[in-house]
Amino acid sequence: MSTVMSPASLQTQPHFHRPGEPPLQAYAPGDDFYERLIAAHHGLSDEESRLLNARLVLLLANHIGDLNVIAQALELARPPASK
Repeated sequence: MSTVMSPASLQTQPHFHRPGEPPLQAYAPGDDFYERLIAAHHGLSDEESRLLNARLVLLLANHIGDLNVIAQALELARPPASK
């Protein structure tokens, strides 16, 4: 049995959070993400960093799962001259 879901839209407003915890500041969860992303790249070569980014994109795309949302993200992520 398949479940029909309404089309989802890509969330483009800040949406970082820890479930069940109110943020200390509105921007704090986004800052935490950025710090973790930079820390994940610490000590890696340029090639290792590119591979980390590619793996992260694939993991998050799989987590999202909705191909319509992924298509929206891909379109927004492309540089304007490449569209």
